Amino acid sequence: MKLYIYIVCVVFTLISCETDSCKYAVIGGEIINKNTNYVVLFNSEEVIDTINLDGNNRFLYKIENLTPGFYTFRHGGEIQMLLLEPGDSIMFRLNTFDFDESLVYTGKGAKKNNYLINDFLQSEKEEKQVFKLCQLEPVAFEKQIDSIRSRKNQKLKKYQKKHNTSALFNKIAQANIDYDYYTSKEVYPFVHYGRNKKKIIETLPDGFYDFRKTVDYNNDFLKNYFNYTSFLKRSFNNIALETHVKHSKTPYGIWTNCCYNLDKMKAIDSLVHNADIKNDLLFHYGMTFLSKNKNIEDNDKVIKYLLSKSTNKKNNDRIVSYNQSINKLKPGELFPDVDVRTIKNDIVSINDLISKPTVVYFWSHLYKGYFEDSHKRVSELTIKYPEVEFISINIDDYSIERWVSTIQSKSQLPLNEYILETPIQSKQQLAIYPLNKAILIDKEHKIVNGHANMFVNGFEEELLGLLNH
Repeated sequence: MKLYIYIVCVVFTLISCETDSCKYAVIGGEIINKNTNYVVLFNSEEVIDTINLDGNNRFLYKIENLTPGFYTFRHGGEIQMLLLEPGDSIMFRLNTFDFDESLVYTGKGAKKNNYLINDFLQSEKEEKQVFKLCQLEPVAFEKQIDSIRSRKNQKLKKYQKKHNTSALFNKIAQANIDYDYYTSKEVYPFVHYGRNKKKIIETLPDGFYDFRKTVDYNNDFLKNYFNYTSFLKRSFNNIALETHVKHSKTPYGIWTNCCYNLDKMKAIDSLVHNADIKNDLLFHYGMTFLSKNKNIEDNDKVIKYLLSKSTNKKNNDRIVSYNQSINKLKPGELFPDVDVRTIKNDIVSINDLISKPTVVYFWSHLYKGYFEDSHKRVSELTIKYPEVEFISINIDDYSIERWVSTIQSKSQLPLNEYILETPIQSKQQLAIYPLNKAILIDKEHKIVNGHANMFVNGFEEELLGLLNH
């Protein structure tokens, strides 16, 4: 009955609203297994409002003077976008345990958003298929992804004809198809099995990247849209590779190569004039390089160039701070004093937990697959290396109850489960970027490797070195 009344209220709100005269839209929903007591609504990067959930974990919000376009809602770190146009009244119900997959919209404007979310999920599945196709020779690969693109275009045309879609929706849906296709081409040299990237590039047929002539690298409308930003990152990886192999004698180990990463930033500076897009790309590549590289001089070169081109002070300060944290995690340095909370709600320092060779690893509810993979990996390593302690740390800055519930629902998890007491400060202190980093510490609390990865070849050799340290 309560849900019925809730829906009736929405209908009543919009009953006299014709699309041509409407200047607003309504969004509402129900959160199952909530992480926080509120939802945050954004327009581009600006916060519109923080909306509290009621006693039934529902909310309803009216956006006045609506500008048609993308809007973003965030709940406890989870983020999703939706398309709003005048007169829309969109309701949704989602379960935070399965965020994207559980999200279903109802109401006026729901069909287009369900189409977009389903397209997003389908693209995630197709990415694995495309990676397999990348092992084909270029012409055969191109033929396969051309077929995928054609099928998507046919599906979109049928939908447009059936639902009389708006020009705005058509623009976004077509961009999804196009940028997925472009991304597939940009990743080809990196995913293809050959290690000599220069040779792979030389085998590409003429016109393989002709689409770049029509790409807008400064699309302000799409600048916060996942398909577009993902394409840009893959594209500049590839554009820089084409430059790098011309003047590099060793086309291997490019990800930690200072020259290659400077080539990426120079390509961005040349092609991107939109300040927001340029700043975000520079920040992304800067953080990625610092997280992988161990040469302090090279780090300084990349940071110096980045700071000379980026105008985003917040990003620049984060880069400098991250680099400072990295320098404090060098081999031989003492592990920082970081407090964590136990499953029994006690607060302890990680250092108090270390009495033998230890691996500290991290996870977040935002990356459910990594939670499963990392704990499975640790279970295997624990059997092979019982002399090593493995400490699992959740880094989320919301809902300790959610963390406790997750841990208690996993009957075979290791006992060493903790959550950061001050996540924002501690994540900066431990330079937790990317999430899959692990820190190796000896029994004297000295860091052996501040940026390890449990899933790379050679990690078990590092564990043997840790035991002999």
